[in-house]
Amino acid sequence: MKFYYDINNFMEAGCDEAGRGSLSGPVVAAAVIFEKNYRNKWINDSKQLNEKQRMELREIIEKEALSWSVAFVDEQVIDKINILNASILAMHKALDGLTLQPDFILVDGNRFKPYKNINFQTVIGGDAKYLSIAAASILAKTHRDEYMIKLHNEFPQYDWINNKGYPTFKHREALRKYGITPYHRKTYNLIPPIQTKLDL
Repeated sequence: MKFYYDINNFMEAGCDEAGRGSLSGPVVAAAVIFEKNYRNKWINDSKQLNEKQRMELREIIEKEALSWSVAFVDEQVIDKINILNASILAMHKALDGLTLQPDFILVDGNRFKPYKNINFQTVIGGDAKYLSIAAASILAKTHRDEYMIKLHNEFPQYDWINNKGYPTFKHREALRKYGITPYHRKTYNLIPPIQTKLDL
């Protein structure tokens, strides 16, 4: 893991999101700023960590970061402006929530829109390369997972406690049996046709 620049007093914010491929619930983004000399060998892309590791690192990140912020954009907005624009909006909202203004923004992926005339760099696979992006991926993932577990208590038949809204077999079967909820993204292909031997 590395920082983008080594300039003294230069503040870099890493941004990442969670939930783009989910069928239900919000897309959640986080932004994190660490002090320049901060190091933590355990912080990594959230997808490479188990749930226990993510939660332990979330506590460390929220305690030791110079500033951090998490923002939600709900399924209604996703349906209105599409998931790409909603993801970028969530990252902008996360940046709005920082108590410090960064000098530079690092974004996981390859799409972003300018934010307050601050220079930025998109990085494909950035959550496995840059400490600040990896930390943002952990915060976005854990905060979103917590929210989806709360929604599971309202609609347990969709198994959101396990799938977090992603298109698992059990989730698709529940959609076929019970229909959609207010939390489902109506512009997504929620219930694809069942393939038969004639289709293959």
